[in-house]
Amino acid sequence: MTELRNIVILTGAGISAESGIDTFRSEGGLWEQHRVEDVATPEGFARDPDLVLRFYDMRREAIQAKQPNPAHEALARLDEAWDGELLIVTQNVDDLHERAGARRVLHMHGTHLNAWCTACDARSPWTGPLIDRPPCPACGTSALRPDVVWFGEMPYEMERIYASIRRADLFVSIGTSGAVYPAAGFVRDARELRVRTLELNLERSQGSHWFHESRQGPATQLVPAWVEETLAQRLG
Repeated sequence: MTELRNIVILTGAGISAESGIDTFRSEGGLWEQHRVEDVATPEGFARDPDLVLRFYDMRREAIQAKQPNPAHEALARLDEAWDGELLIVTQNVDDLHERAGARRVLHMHGTHLNAWCTACDARSPWTGPLIDRPPCPACGTSALRPDVVWFGEMPYEMERIYASIRRADLFVSIGTSGAVYPAAGFVRDARELRVRTLELNLERSQGSHWFHESRQGPATQLVPAWVEETLAQRLG
C-alpha cells in the first residue's frame, strides 16, 4: 500500500449539523422554508434583494452563535499534526473549521462572514447585516452582497482543488449528500487517478458506490475515530 502522505478532505453540511446549523435538504431544513430560486440564485437576488439579504443576515447572525463540535476539532488536530499536504475543502459557508483551529481550509462555496462588492470585486470580512446597504470598505459604493456561491455560479478555486486531488493519496468525504456538483464528482476524479477514497457520513450518500470504503454514523463519532486512527498509523 502506498504511504499515506497527502490528504484531501471534502466536508459538507453533515459535519456542522451537530453544531445546530440547519442543513438545506433535511426535513425541516432551509429549503422547506424558502424556494431555492428565491434565495440562492442571482436571478432571485435581482428580483427581490431585500428577501435575499434578510435571509443571509439571519443565517450570518445564527452561525456566529454556534460552536465547533468534536468533528471540527478532530480535523483541526489532524491539520496541526499532519506533516504532508492536507486540504480541507468545505462546501459549508460557516467558519467552524477555522474556529476549531484548522488553517488549511478552502471554502469552495464562499462564506457567510465575508461580503463581496460587485462594484470593485473586493471581499471584506463581515459579521453584521447587509439589509441597510452599507458601503463597501474598499470603494465606498453600496454594492455588497453575501460572498456565497449561488446556484448557477462557479465555485471558488476549482483548479486548486483539482490539483490537490491529483497529488493526493487519500480523498475523504465527510457529511455530504453526494448530490451537489461539482463537489459530488470529486470522488470519481479521485478514483480515476487511483486515489484511495473514504466516505464518513450519517448514511450512505448518492455517490457511496464510488468510494472504496464507506462508514456510517454521526460525524462527531466517526471523524475523531478516523483522525486518531490516521495519526496513529502515520506517527505511531
